[in-house]
Amino acid sequence: MNAPADLPLPAGSRANRTWDELRVGDAASIQRSVTERDLYLFAHASGNLNPMTTPGQAMDLDGDGVDDCFVPSMWIASLVSSVLGNVLPGTGTRYREAQMAFGEPARLGDALQVSVRVAEKLAAPAVLFATEVRHADGRLIASGPVRVEAPTQRVVAGARELPAVLLDAHDHFARLIEAAAALPAMPTAVVWPDDANALGGALLARERGLIVPLLVGARAGIAAAAQALGASLDGLQIVEAGDPRQAAARAVELVHAQQARAIMKGNLHSDELLAQVVRKDGGLRSGRRISHVFVLDVATLAHPLFITDAAINVAPDLPTKVDITQNAIDLARACGVACPRVALLSAVETVNLAIPSSMDAAIIAKMAERGQITGGIVDGPLAMDNAIDAGAARVKKLASPVAGAAQVLVVPNIEAGNMLAKQLTFVSMAHSAGLVVGAKVPVMLTSRADDERARLASCALAQLSEHFMRTGQSAVPLQEVQA
Repeated sequence: MNAPADLPLPAGSRANRTWDELRVGDAASIQRSVTERDLYLFAHASGNLNPMTTPGQAMDLDGDGVDDCFVPSMWIASLVSSVLGNVLPGTGTRYREAQMAFGEPARLGDALQVSVRVAEKLAAPAVLFATEVRHADGRLIASGPVRVEAPTQRVVAGARELPAVLLDAHDHFARLIEAAAALPAMPTAVVWPDDANALGGALLARERGLIVPLLVGARAGIAAAAQALGASLDGLQIVEAGDPRQAAARAVELVHAQQARAIMKGNLHSDELLAQVVRKDGGLRSGRRISHVFVLDVATLAHPLFITDAAINVAPDLPTKVDITQNAIDLARACGVACPRVALLSAVETVNLAIPSSMDAAIIAKMAERGQITGGIVDGPLAMDNAIDAGAARVKKLASPVAGAAQVLVVPNIEAGNMLAKQLTFVSMAHSAGLVVGAKVPVMLTSRADDERARLASCALAQLSEHFMRTGQSAVPLQEVQA
């Protein structure tokens, strides 16, 4: 808006400086640190995919043993434009000419000081600025004259927010895989791996040091799968079984014989495998109901997101939901979350007698408050928006350490959970892995649709879960993720 110079400015707003108001020597500066996000956005916008300026692709160019990730010169020049367009002269400034000389390079993580100074007032509305960009210690990175057209009318601009840009900036799975690989490889019964997909996932996990596969199935089928992969079975133990049901039963026997500490699904139906796991006589029941937890790496979240149960319990009753909640807390702790924040989801964030899931959530939250569920902070009912988004929680005036900052989402039934997990995976492009928990050992229900990263992440979850079950300690450095 146009405004007289003598009126006070509204909070959060900024006035520009017109050509008439500018004086030789007027100056402004900003400070800016170079982040990976800056360089990725510049690469996308400019199309400059030079490995020298792309995080994760940089090379050692000076022989000092350290990869050099330089900041593109044109990105540095754009910081000068930022000062001229936002601060001095500000809104309404138009670039006309620039001559930039570049000296000392800037690198990822450097703190930069960007300064502009009125060097000369030319014929209205032109102004010549002296500009420079320096390291925090004063070393010159770039400098040169810039000619602009200064605004001729005073404008007061309020604070503005750009549309959000989502970058896949986090790699939570890499952290979990790295922690799991540091543990001794875990003996794992791989059930009926008679196709290339199932056997390939087990061999990949073995190659990365996560598991020692015990291949349970028909020797001829396993050999054919290995031939299709062009892989060798040398050094691998094969436990003979005549059919998938028998293979699942043999896998459970291997666990009881302490030869296996986890089970991985191969080329058989999940029901066939889980029927042997939950068998009352000779199964792997632990005293809790088994449940499934999806772990998702979501671009907009600074922490992994745990969703349960979206795969096993169709319409869980209250006691089952209690076990589902405790199972998820234990897995989150195994993954390095010191005290997981757990949201019990419903359609609303208040108890409604017409919505059973809201009543279940309130009861479970109270049980956690009384110590009947341990290891996390549990609250509910919460709706999806105010469980995840701090702004939505503030609007609803929810005073809760979980609202707006949930790390674990407990869904009311399998339909809600399955749709939520798949929406995040296929619409929001989250990466997902999963694990069956609550049995005496972790069970990996890998899918044909899983890519290499998801398979490795599921193996890492099993390794970390088994370590936590056995020792009570997480193998991942504990973290308290801020909301």
